[in-house]
Amino acid sequence: MTVCGSPGGQSTANRQNRRPRRSPTPFRYECEMRYRRLGSSDLRVSEIALGSWLTYGLGVDDSAARACVHKAFEVGINFIDTSNVYGRGAAESFLGDVLSSRPRDSYVLATKLFFPMDDFGDNKGLSRQQVFKQIDDSLGRLGTDYVDLYQCHRYDPMTPLEETMDALTEIVRQGKVRQIGFSEWTAPQIQASLDLSPPSEKFVSSQPQYSILWRIPEREVIPLCAANGISQIVWSPLGQGVLTGKYKPGEPAPPGTRMGSETMGWAMDRLRDEDVLEAVQRLRPIADGLGISMPQLALAWVLRESNVAAAIIGATKPEQVEENAGASGIELDEATLAAIDEAVADVAVYGPVSV
Repeated sequence: MTVCGSPGGQSTANRQNRRPRRSPTPFRYECEMRYRRLGSSDLRVSEIALGSWLTYGLGVDDSAARACVHKAFEVGINFIDTSNVYGRGAAESFLGDVLSSRPRDSYVLATKLFFPMDDFGDNKGLSRQQVFKQIDDSLGRLGTDYVDLYQCHRYDPMTPLEETMDALTEIVRQGKVRQIGFSEWTAPQIQASLDLSPPSEKFVSSQPQYSILWRIPEREVIPLCAANGISQIVWSPLGQGVLTGKYKPGEPAPPGTRMGSETMGWAMDRLRDEDVLEAVQRLRPIADGLGISMPQLALAWVLRESNVAAAIIGATKPEQVEENAGASGIELDEATLAAIDEAVADVAVYGPVSV
């Protein structure tokens, strides 16, 4: 394993000097945040991004959520990811308030549309009407004139792709959106969008689930995206917190954790299974041998993939933000990667998932 520094953030993207972290940290291998280019765009994003699914504006109290955002900026995170559907606008409204005192060009802000924004099904999908409506609603809640990245949260089979791409192209040219992306699209759906560009704007990012335990994107999505200037922004790189190792086989979830929460634990599905928890515990000696934490090991694993621009974390405490940020710059050698593969061989998902 090797560890190194990085160039500065968005406002210092051309600076190539390396320097130590600004302040001491408890993690032996932490180094200053690295930044990667987002696909074929001119955006430079921190390798660790702060997400807001099931957390800010919903599952985490306001003071803790604000502390997490402040800590993110302190440790060099410049990339904030949210969606209109998170808390039905609550996450965007929270971020709009907490970010209002910061210069708009000091961070990269991403949001999404697709899922229903009401109980009647009138406000969902990727139609032209919804693209125009939802971007304006999101901008209002976020308190900004534009978002850096606007993502299609899922593919919409009920709307012609041409209609969606035309609408996205128009809001880019209106200045409301700088770049566009998608989440959880299949390789054929991605290729179909590429076939429309030009004249349509081209996607620059993909947001799939990806982790040591969930490797589906490696089969088709990552190779196709890498060949076409589309970066991955991965969600659940810590397996909904399971890869932190805090959930022990045969033991109840610790109080205050995601698995133990009614508002956040419902999304964990198979990650609760005993064989998964046992496999994760086999990763602990690997992390201990490197002198790093379990979350840092899991984040460094996804960042080993050059097509990954950023790993999205969902923190409930500022200490988690700082620890996770320490994964930036950790490089795992081949022996370590092989040991990780062996530890989770029985539970990692590589192929199609049965429905």
